Amino acid sequence: MIHHHLLLILMLFFAMAMLYMLSQRLKISYPIFLVIGGLGISFIPGMPQLNVDPDIVFMIFLPPLLFEAAWYSSWNQLWKWRRSVLSLGFGLVLVTSLAIAYFSVNIIPGFTLALGFLLGGIISPPDAVAATSVLKGMPVPKRGITILEGESLVNDAASLTVLRFAIAAVLTGQFVFQKAAVDFAVLAVMGVVVGLVIAHVLYLILRYWVKASSITTPITIIAPYLMYIVAEQFHWSGVLAVVSGGLFLSFRSSDFLNYHTRLQTQEVWATIGFLLNGFVFILIGLELPVIINGLEGYSLKDAIKYALIISLLVIVIRIVLVYISAFVPRIFSKRIREAEATPGLKLPFIIGWAGMRGVVSLASALAIPLTLDDKLTPFPHRNLILFITFVVILVTLVLQGLSLPFFIKWLKVEEVDEHIPEEEQIEAIRLELGKELVQYLDANYSVEMAQYETIARIKEQLQRSIAAGESALHHEDKRQAVSTVRGLYRKIMLELIGLRRDGLAKMHKDARYDDEVIRLMESNLDLEEARLNKA
Repeated sequence: MIHHHLLLILMLFFAMAMLYMLSQRLKISYPIFLVIGGLGISFIPGMPQLNVDPDIVFMIFLPPLLFEAAWYSSWNQLWKWRRSVLSLGFGLVLVTSLAIAYFSVNIIPGFTLALGFLLGGIISPPDAVAATSVLKGMPVPKRGITILEGESLVNDAASLTVLRFAIAAVLTGQFVFQKAAVDFAVLAVMGVVVGLVIAHVLYLILRYWVKASSITTPITIIAPYLMYIVAEQFHWSGVLAVVSGGLFLSFRSSDFLNYHTRLQTQEVWATIGFLLNGFVFILIGLELPVIINGLEGYSLKDAIKYALIISLLVIVIRIVLVYISAFVPRIFSKRIREAEATPGLKLPFIIGWAGMRGVVSLASALAIPLTLDDKLTPFPHRNLILFITFVVILVTLVLQGLSLPFFIKWLKVEEVDEHIPEEEQIEAIRLELGKELVQYLDANYSVEMAQYETIARIKEQLQRSIAAGESALHHEDKRQAVSTVRGLYRKIMLELIGLRRDGLAKMHKDARYDDEVIRLMESNLDLEEARLNKA
């Protein structure tokens, strides 16, 4: 049987790649396309059902996805906007869980408060991947992107903690708030401790022992699983362990990553992140018909009604709370008013509307146990909770995901903080580093530069670049001219790299040189092209 599942999974990965390319051509966020594509695939006659084991959902998907999000988060930006990140990350999850809990009890027959908390914990965290994929290339202020990405790290941990306590309450029939609060503090603090301890150990190994990129990259892949499993083994927060450990290793990555390892690690993690995220999004569409068939005690009409009402409630709650988080603290705190520029009315709406649900909500829903502790009694209302979760994901992804670019263009959201444009930052960095390099050459190679023309040209090239940069920083027209020249320079250099590749390909066919030498030259061209494409 297993080879049938493997073939199905490989076919889904291929379909995922095709849907992604189509989404790029149509300029639509790929999570939306994958969900709709998965739903379409599920209706193909004879399509086998892909049953997901709840026990391994968290183990396979969550650790690497959380680690990747932490790795690419800016610690400085997170710290700068920590108030907004924490207030939304924890406050939004708690308020949404409470609201959904009490609301669902009143509209869904037979629903208990514990099940309501469970549902609220599942659908409360927005998905950063869905939001950033929609916002990619859109003119959104830096503050908004930072808050969305940072919030996702915090609210994932908060929602999964709510999920843990809610499941325990359903299984045992007991919930003591004081005990839950103490347990939450312990598992949160100890989860962070575990993540940081393991991250420090791995940091020492990577910095002082491991030198080969073929070992460094696998260790970064193993790291999130190691952090998660160790923390969960002691019944602490594996999510916070992965997030804290990932942030630490990312912050210290320059100490143990060289250029080759960095390139390799980035490409490997980009592939892993895309495959895991994409597979979960396509799984959302695939599983929906299965969940519909499993609805017991509820008509499809009633289930859709409950799901749509809760979807609307989730959207409204988030927008309201984002505005409260943005303006209420400013009313009562002069320090906040002085430290932070007012966000205006447009940016909070965009942050609120960008609350699409996705990977974590699906993984949380699928991780609900199939039975109670006796292993015989089915978990109450499991399929209804799954169905509502799937509909919330679909509604938020499609409705908010497709309309978000329209709102951004219509509202014309402008940068609200003092922020130097990226191009100017690049020029300033080049100028500062160039001056340091000239000083270094004068101090260490003055004799060689006087003796050898080739060495002297290094300084001359740096001085020309410095002169152009200094002139451009003070004149808008010259800055545009320098930018044009750099673009032309990049275009010509890429064309020359292409010609060199063609030449190497001919040499390889003619077998005039060793394959090892040809591959080495190709690798050098890869690095050069990568540098030009990121310049």
